[in-house]
Amino acid sequence: MTEGLQYAYAVVRDTGAPDAAPDAVDALEGIRGVAGEPVRAVRHLGLAVLAGPVPAEDFDQGPLRQRLENLAWLEGVARAHQQVVDTVGAGTCVIPVRMATICRGEDGLRRMLADGREQFTAALDRLDGRVEWGVKAYAAPPAPEEPSAAPSAPLSGRDYLRRRSAQRRATEQRWGRTEEDARLVHDTLAHLAERARLHPPQDARLSGESDQNVLNAAYLVRREESSAFAERVGELAEQASALRLELTGPWAPYSFVAPEEAQGAEAGA
Repeated sequence: MTEGLQYAYAVVRDTGAPDAAPDAVDALEGIRGVAGEPVRAVRHLGLAVLAGPVPAEDFDQGPLRQRLENLAWLEGVARAHQQVVDTVGAGTCVIPVRMATICRGEDGLRRMLADGREQFTAALDRLDGRVEWGVKAYAAPPAPEEPSAAPSAPLSGRDYLRRRSAQRRATEQRWGRTEEDARLVHDTLAHLAERARLHPPQDARLSGESDQNVLNAAYLVRREESSAFAERVGELAEQASALRLELTGPWAPYSFVAPEEAQGAEAGA
């Protein structure tokens, strides 16, 4: 299978030990990849790429293009890909490779390492000892109105307009607090992190969340400072009454692999 199609997951340092990237290999023991295949390290030029053999009927160029249009299949591949990356990233610095990166045999994997050696090495130097935390903030729904004790008399046209105007003002004030709280959360966490990146708000149709996503951010944090970062998020969740916060991670630094100048707007920049 070494000359067939190889699915690449991530790049790590080659420590120079007799077994390539031993920490990564130990972490992957028993872990299966996107096609249920064992994942191993192929090393070259001081780097090691974690990869596994995949069948041509699913991952060759033509079939893969069709498969990527199948959302259920794509979700399964994405989950398996992330599991491999995050399993390794729990114990060592790892540079995730773009999903569905396919090489021709081990020679193709080595060419990938050779072609990207400068970028991979720079990213490993920059991200060593760091992890990514994700924070999403959702607009908290308004408190339900207290039911009236007695039926009210029919409203006049003027009273109806006054009530509608008051409701609009209340809604504007609530959204104002929501935006202010979201800015406070992001500014606070960006100062605690080495780097931060704002992602577009998540579409409710994809997330399944009924509340509006008003902050979708990633933060690069030193591994040893992760507990303090997570604790601060918890404190902010109690203080920001207009928001509901969701913390995820720690992950491999997916959002920070590209150099800072190539990532667009950065928080705190």
